[in-house]
Amino acid sequence: VAAGAPEEIRYLHKPHIGTDILREVVRNIRKEIIRLGGTVRFGAQVTDIELGEEGVEAVIVNDEERIDADVVFFGIGHSARDTYRMLLSRGVAMEAKPFAMGVRIEHPQSFIDRAQYGEDAGNPRLPVADYALTYKDPATGRGAYSFCMCPGGFVVAAASEKERVVTNGMSNYRRDSGIANSALLVQVAPADFGQEVLAGMALQQELEGLAFALGGRDYFAPVQTVGDFLKGRSGSTDFLTKPTYAPGVRAADLHRCLPDFITKTLTGALPYFDRKIPGFADAGAIMTGVETRSSAPCRIRRDRETFVAEATPGLYPMGEGAGYAGGIMSAAVDGMKAALAFLHQNVQY
Repeated sequence: VAAGAPEEIRYLHKPHIGTDILREVVRNIRKEIIRLGGTVRFGAQVTDIELGEEGVEAVIVNDEERIDADVVFFGIGHSARDTYRMLLSRGVAMEAKPFAMGVRIEHPQSFIDRAQYGEDAGNPRLPVADYALTYKDPATGRGAYSFCMCPGGFVVAAASEKERVVTNGMSNYRRDSGIANSALLVQVAPADFGQEVLAGMALQQELEGLAFALGGRDYFAPVQTVGDFLKGRSGSTDFLTKPTYAPGVRAADLHRCLPDFITKTLTGALPYFDRKIPGFADAGAIMTGVETRSSAPCRIRRDRETFVAEATPGLYPMGEGAGYAGGIMSAAVDGMKAALAFLHQNVQY
């Protein structure tokens, strides 16, 4: 709030800032860090880490600058693939972990409002409605669920590498796009991709590359109506809403960029979700591929009490990229706990 977020996030059960306001909030937080003596570097990539007998000795930035440090906090984010590779090559203890992948689905926001509010939908005193859905395949036990539901929002491009297509979702503060979207994700476990530490990351990259090719190799995203998806066909453009993904979309068969265990689980989940919210599986509802970055595909192993990386003194992996959080708030709390753990071990009160 002090950085510019709306006052109501102090008490709302589901606080919302909005991407438009968040940009200014982050800028103000950065200014406060600098005021307190911190330094923020842009265009700076940690390309290596030097380890000695007693642990961390330095980090290397942009392959040329050496920064002496015996303590480094790594809040690297769940898409820091270059950093994962570097840490693994330096012998930092890591392991594959479960995560989830799938698609984004879009509906008219007015439809979700009616489904949740009934005859009160449209009342100016009511916020735009959201939903949370879960499903467990009775045959396999594999789960599917809605994630990062964005009322009145947009499906956005989130690729961090060339020749990849990745989707995400966002809403501005007013949530007034008229379109509701959420991820529909399916659980993915190491048994699905192999036990090698970075095998899950390799699977993410494979699916993102397939989506890039399926969309036409120009960063358009492949889309498919729910009707086509469930009937095993493709090409329909009779969309329930106009797709919000930019730079654009192309009708395609999402089965060609997702593994069978994901498409089969979604095929069971969609009719189930339709029973919970009648009309959810409308034949014209749009699904956009692929959503692969729900959480980290690997974990940097650390001590439960000290938060120090296993056998690497001075390295504090934290947050979602380190494999210890599943969203914005849990990542923030994990970072705070890592800092407090360090203070408890090193500062005399």
